[in-house]
Amino acid sequence: MDARLPAADLSARIDGLDWPALEAELNAHGCAVVRGLLTPQTCAALAAWYDAPQHFRSQVIMARHGFGRGEYRYFAYPLPDLVSTLRAGFYPPLAAIANRWNQALGVETRFPAAHADFLARCHAADQTRPTPLLLRYGPGDYNCLHQDLYGEHVFPLQLAILLSAPGRDFEGGEFVLTEQRPRMQSRVEVVPLTQGDAVIFPVRERPVSGARGPYRVNLRHGVSRLRAGSRHTLGVIFHDAA
Repeated sequence: MDARLPAADLSARIDGLDWPALEAELNAHGCAVVRGLLTPQTCAALAAWYDAPQHFRSQVIMARHGFGRGEYRYFAYPLPDLVSTLRAGFYPPLAAIANRWNQALGVETRFPAAHADFLARCHAADQTRPTPLLLRYGPGDYNCLHQDLYGEHVFPLQLAILLSAPGRDFEGGEFVLTEQRPRMQSRVEVVPLTQGDAVIFPVRERPVSGARGPYRVNLRHGVSRLRAGSRHTLGVIFHDAA
C-alpha cells in the first residue's frame, strides 16, 4: 500500500514535535492537536485503503451494535508501514506522559519505553488483535461517546487523524470529548480539526490538579452528526485487543 509519506520522514516529524507543549495541552484541556501531521496526499491515500478489505481483519457497522451510525475497519497484522510508524513513533513520548499520569494518580503500572515491549505485555495476556482502524462516515452518521478499552492492558492515550477536509469533503462531524469530574456536571470539548491534523486524547481517564492534590476524571469521545459529504479518520490505539 502506498501512503505517499516515507516512514523516515514521518518519524522525523514526530520526533520534532514540541512535546512539552503537547503535554501541557493534555494536562490543561484533556487533549492536544498536532497540526498538519500528514499531507493531503497522504490523507487521500490512507482514506482510499478503506476500499481494500484484504488489508483489514474485520468491519464494524456501528448501527448494528448501538455505537452510532457509520462504519469502521480494523487493520490486520502486519500493519502498513505508515500505521506501524505512527504507533512506534508516538508511543515513547506518550509513554513518558502516561507514566507521569499514573504516578500522580497513585497507579503502580508503568509503561516500557518501546512500543514493542508494551505489545509483548499485551500479547502475553492474549490481547493479540491489532486495534488501529479506519472509520468512514456519510450523511447523518455519528459516533456515540465511548472508550476504546479492549482488554486488561490499556495504554491511556491514543490519537485520531482526520483524513478528510472539512468544508470541502464534509460538513458537521466534529470530534467531541466529554469529561466527568466528581460531583460536577460533564464538561464538553469540541476539537476543530483540519485535514491531516491529529488529536491526542485519553482513552479513559486523566489526572487533574485539585486543592487536595491530583484526582482522576473520566473521559469519553465521539463524533457529532455529519450533515453532508464523507468523512474518513485514522484511529491509532496502542494496546491490542483480546
